[in-house]
Amino acid sequence: MKPSTPAILFVCTGNICRSPTAHALLLHKAQRAGFAVEVDSAAISDEERGNPPDPRSVAEALRRGIAMPAHRARQVHAADFERFDWLIGMTQQHCAALRRRAPADAASKVRLLSEFADAIGGDVPDPWYGGHQAFIEAFDLIDLGVEGLLAQLRREAA
Repeated sequence: MKPSTPAILFVCTGNICRSPTAHALLLHKAQRAGFAVEVDSAAISDEERGNPPDPRSVAEALRRGIAMPAHRARQVHAADFERFDWLIGMTQQHCAALRRRAPADAASKVRLLSEFADAIGGDVPDPWYGGHQAFIEAFDLIDLGVEGLLAQLRREAA
């Protein structure tokens, strides 16, 4: 990591459910901890480009007292590999797609969210295909991962 403010990009399929949730959670937790971090989110796919976060993700965040930042879905860009310290995928598939797009010297920046929380047990499933319970479960898994990520960032900054 750079000695400056860490920069994290969360990545999922469409950038309307999981990655904006992770973005909101890390901002919320870092602010509460007084820890400076740059955060953004993006998609592997361009199918949702320009769309706001899924209302079900927004509702679950609000239910837990977390406001989603103003956001429109965007696809990962080549410049993201330079700008961000870590690009964190929600699934192995996202990470594989990121590594294929990464310049050779940036592939090591790609991480899986579950690396920061063993309790996740692998991929964070896409809640878009499920009902309300799927969004609750995805939020819980993302929360675990973000908590572990923030702990790691704080250790590295110390």
